[in-house]
Amino acid sequence: MNTLAIDIGGSGLKAAVLDASGKMLGERVRIDTPVGAPPEMIVALLAGLVRELPAYQRVAVGFPGMVRNGFVLTAPNLGHAGWHGFDLAGALQNELHHPVRVANDADVQGLAVIAGRGLEMVITLGTGFGTGLYQDGRLCPHLEISHQPFRKGETYDQQLGNAARKRIGNAKWEKRVWKAIANLRTLTHFDRLYLGGGNARRITRELPPEISIVDNLAGLSGGARLWQGGATDNGCMPGTPAATGPA
Repeated sequence: MNTLAIDIGGSGLKAAVLDASGKMLGERVRIDTPVGAPPEMIVALLAGLVRELPAYQRVAVGFPGMVRNGFVLTAPNLGHAGWHGFDLAGALQNELHHPVRVANDADVQGLAVIAGRGLEMVITLGTGFGTGLYQDGRLCPHLEISHQPFRKGETYDQQLGNAARKRIGNAKWEKRVWKAIANLRTLTHFDRLYLGGGNARRITRELPPEISIVDNLAGLSGGARLWQGGATDNGCMPGTPAATGPA
């Protein structure tokens, strides 16, 4: 069964069709994200973007914020208040006429790269700062670590997002990244950590054996696994009751 994978980012809207193993069937498509646009406009743009892609039977979406049961709870980098409480899964299902699952974009990226053993963590370094956590291959409930206090009265997202990197330069930004990694190691005691997102390639320090940099295309290829038994669309382990509707 083929999966249409959509990655909604703060800078780009990307999509590709995947086979059951997560391999792309043809090239991905991409357009710039119109930050500040209402969610209905984003949904319409996505429907047009994927129109010429190969056939698919289901849809997986990575979204840059907190999602629960297909409803958006936060969208800090998309710049429109209409996202809060928006039924993104339902809106896309109405447009694309296939079942849709939506999860945090870092969570989806991690599904493509984790080994499935022990406690694994993903950090995404892009427009903002994202995280995902997995226990023995199963996606844990999503935590909005990015909006927790980090340093100097600012959050991880504010201190480590792309705007901060441009403002302070790569060297100072990378120093902050390693401080964040140390904090998250203390918080989770992860067995493995994966660094993804467009700015992961800017890390210059030699990596310890338990930390690796992963291809940014994992943000799409993880979509196939969102439909497999190791994850659910609300970021909970199988068997965990899910809330219905927006919080």
